[in-house]
Amino acid sequence: MKTGLYYPLSFLTGAVISIMVTFNTELGKLTTNEVSITINQITGIIVLTILMIVLRNNKTVNPERKKAPWYLWGGGLFGLAVITCNYFSVKEAGTTIAMASAVFGQCLAGIVFDLTGLMGMTKRKVSVKKAAGTAISFSGIMVMLLFSGTGINALYALMGGTAGVITMIQMVYNSRFASFKGAFFSARQNVISGLIGIALFSFIIIPETTISGWTEVPSVPIPVLVGGGILACFVVVSSNTVIPRIPAADSSVLMSSGQVLTAAVIDALLFDSLYPALLSGAVIMLIGIAISRQS
Repeated sequence: MKTGLYYPLSFLTGAVISIMVTFNTELGKLTTNEVSITINQITGIIVLTILMIVLRNNKTVNPERKKAPWYLWGGGLFGLAVITCNYFSVKEAGTTIAMASAVFGQCLAGIVFDLTGLMGMTKRKVSVKKAAGTAISFSGIMVMLLFSGTGINALYALMGGTAGVITMIQMVYNSRFASFKGAFFSARQNVISGLIGIALFSFIIIPETTISGWTEVPSVPIPVLVGGGILACFVVVSSNTVIPRIPAADSSVLMSSGQVLTAAVIDALLFDSLYPALLSGAVIMLIGIAISRQS
């Protein structure tokens, strides 16, 4: 894939994240958050395993695998924290606000990775234009958060921001594992470790709530039941592909803009809650991205 294509793929990944979060939140409302996470992990394992079997002779899907450090096998545990933070943030503050809050975390984490080279990432300098563009993007987010008239609870904005930070850490972590095992194998291991983690938590800590949630599963529409898990496969595979190939600050801002713009559309279409401040903030973000990309 040409390098230039990784940038629109980053934006698309962000858009898919917002749709995925919406599916996950709706499934959590109909059952429980823990049941939603479990079903997503199971769906991901099935989808990715089928793809790896069908495309077993494809070297892109099944490249030669190398031995990976033991500490890279647990990426799904990050995902549990992300889904939980997103669930409460979206439920209480709305999709757009939750995703805008997450942008803070993702962009900040992306810059930190570029500056420090943490977790094996390429160390890159942050130019004046990139810093200015990122600052403008942040100001767009502030417009969304402060002037949307939604009465945001700071706790849920903080949860959204935390989800953004953890999301970026997870993407870098998974991309490192993918460098040893391939993007698809890494994505599958991500959901396997997540399934183990949520199963232990659900049935040891809150068994009664978990069992009660599972009794509601037969009444859940199929698209809601499997949508989040299928989209999660795309997000993990695409981020595994993109993260190592372009600056982390670029990928985080592009993903974030995709998330926020798509979240605004979702709020307008599904919840009739589109605010002028959200659109204005999104436009400011895109201006910041354009300036940042000129560096």
